[in-house]
Amino acid sequence: MGRTWLGLVVLASVTSLPEMSTGISAVPWVDAPDITVGDLLGSCVFNLLILAMVDLLHPPGPALTAADRGHLLGVAFGAIMLGVTVMGLLPPPSPVSRIVLVHVGLSAPVLWFCYLVAMRSIFRYQRRERAAFLAEQEEKTVYDYISLPAASLKFGINALVVVAAGIWLARVADDLAGLMGWRLSLVGTIFVAVATSLPELAVTLGALRLGAVDLAVGNLFGSNLINLALLGLMDLLYFPGPLLQSVAPEHAATGVLAIIMTGIAGAELVYRPKKKSLRWISAGAFFMAFLYAAYIFLHMIAR
Repeated sequence: MGRTWLGLVVLASVTSLPEMSTGISAVPWVDAPDITVGDLLGSCVFNLLILAMVDLLHPPGPALTAADRGHLLGVAFGAIMLGVTVMGLLPPPSPVSRIVLVHVGLSAPVLWFCYLVAMRSIFRYQRRERAAFLAEQEEKTVYDYISLPAASLKFGINALVVVAAGIWLARVADDLAGLMGWRLSLVGTIFVAVATSLPELAVTLGALRLGAVDLAVGNLFGSNLINLALLGLMDLLYFPGPLLQSVAPEHAATGVLAIIMTGIAGAELVYRPKKKSLRWISAGAFFMAFLYAAYIFLHMIAR
């Protein structure tokens, strides 16, 4: 398995555990669907902000220029799943919002299907590219002194720590919203999203220290795919009705912002500029950071 696949699937599945544990506690326990949806969509936007930070911390040149083109598959499926989510957030008579399967909206099974297709497509692409690479040259084993059981044990222990840290976050966020008089959508989109995205930030910085750009980029795009698939799971656990129809419509704006930022990242992956346009940061990374800052500012003044 290459670094792109490990980042997209293995690492992303663990760094997205806080979103899952927070969402599971927020939906059936705290009964705060706005925290769940705000957290998952806000985490998608914050992960793209981390991608801009990766560019800032990658001195040789634009980070996405050094990344494998295979990440475009993650970008494309992320945009598709974000589009499905935004359509599910639109009020009736939107075709997606009118179709309900028991208590689950149509967007939930569509998101699950898209995620499974994305994982299979990315895996097959990476296997084909990796086979071609190994046919040309022998790959150097960097960590041959670490056994698979030892690596798996350490991986599992760290995953448990991440889960434990996210269980009580939904209750804390609900209390914070009550004390400060803030909307639950604001708390979920900004504060909870940033808190649950800290594992992505830590793993990304660790990957950069190793010089593994593909691991860092794959982790961020993969986390977004998992976050959107988790929206379908949370819909299944929310029995009063379709989850996306039970939350504030302003979450659609977060989804649209995530689509725009994903598009910017995809454009830079294709264009692959040779040097950073703004000395320390590429133009794409700058615009992603600017859009995030502007969105947070508008959210705060409208609280």
